[in-house]
Amino acid sequence: MTDSELDLDKQVCFALYAASRAVTQLYRPVLDALGLTYPQYLVMLVLWECGPSTVKHLGEELDLDSGTLSPLLKRLEAAGYVRRERSATDERSVVVHLTGTGTALRARAGGVPSKMAGATGMADVELEALRGNLVRLTDQVRTRRLTPDD
Repeated sequence: MTDSELDLDKQVCFALYAASRAVTQLYRPVLDALGLTYPQYLVMLVLWECGPSTVKHLGEELDLDSGTLSPLLKRLEAAGYVRRERSATDERSVVVHLTGTGTALRARAGGVPSKMAGATGMADVELEALRGNLVRLTDQVRTRRLTPDD
């Protein structure tokens, strides 16, 4: 390894970190107008797409543990967007349902993806390729576990 390999500007991890922070910041004012944080928006996307979902399903879809997800859901419930209830078939399971207000919010959020895409300055084909590469990277990294000796 050469010293230049340790330069910050050569690190994929830092480029991903910086891009993630920049994109999340880009969403902030738009989501503020909807009364949502970025993680809450992601929960709503799953519910709008899938309908009532268990907390476990939401966690799997968003790669979030219940310790992170539970406070998000509590705030969404307090805002009137969702309601949580025990599953009728499995009392250990909590099902999250959209309320009428949560369902109506979808129409107000409809322009968010195109607004964000436009703000990147990238063409649709570039964004699709980037998304595909990031999904592939995530899949590859999740299958590997490194040890200090690797």
